[in-house]
Formats: sequence, structure tokens, C-alpha cells
Amino acid sequence: MLGPKKVKHKVVQKGRMRRKAYRGSDLEFGDFGLQAKECGLMTARQIEAARIAITRHVKKGGKIWIRVFPDKPTFKKPAETRMGKGKGNFEAWVAVIKPGRILYEIEGVDREVAKEAFRLAGYKLPFATKFLSRSY
Repeated sequence: MLGPKKVKHKVVQKGRMRRKAYRGSDLEFGDFGLQAKECGLMTARQIEAARIAITRHVKKGGKIWIRVFPDKPTFKKPAETRMGKGKGNFEAWVAVIKPGRILYEIEGVDREVAKEAFRLAGYKLPFATKFLSRSY
């Protein structure tokens, strides 16, 4: 699973997901991309599950770029626990996703193959996504 090797602070604040993404909202590497339409948290497991769905559909062809990295820790208290007594235990590494963020890019495959691969990957994610293609 993805996750940082070293962090400055072990525990971070939750934060807020407001506004659109101003970074990472354009296709930079590939011809086709998968863009987030809503905000949300994407866990390392979800990133990996979507990547596997894409690579299985494209088989041997094409090159894939993962444009997100989970660098924020999330914490969760055990079930049926009373309020208070601290923040809880570490649960997973997540990536904060804002609307407009490009999640994956691909090149070297047909438009229909890329569209189907990204449709399958979109089912693995906790928010709505959109297929993008580079306009020539």
C-alpha cells in the first residue's frame, strides 16, 4: 500500500475540503484522464484497487500515471466507545481529493479502451468521476 516513509507530525488535524482543486486539474502526461467531480478522501486501498482495475482492462498496452498520493493519516475510535479519552487509533493513509483533481492518466491505448478502464476504476472510488481526453 502507498504511504509516506517519514512524516513530520504523527497526528494531524482533520481539515476541510472546500473549493475546487487549483493544482493537478489539467492533463499533464497522458492522452486520457480520470477527474474527480466531488470532494472526498481516497484511501491507499482505493487508489490501489482502481489502479488494478485499470491495468487489468488495458492488459499489456499503455502507460498509466497515478496523480494522487495518500499522505494524510486518519484516525478512528473503536466501536461502542464513550466520548473523550483522546483521538483514537491510526486507521489509514488518505489523499484529500477536491473537485477537478486528475486522479489517473493513461496513454498508448484507444479512446474506447481508456474510457472503459476508467469507468471500471470509477466504481472503486467513493465519489463521482469524469472521463477526460486531450483536445488536439
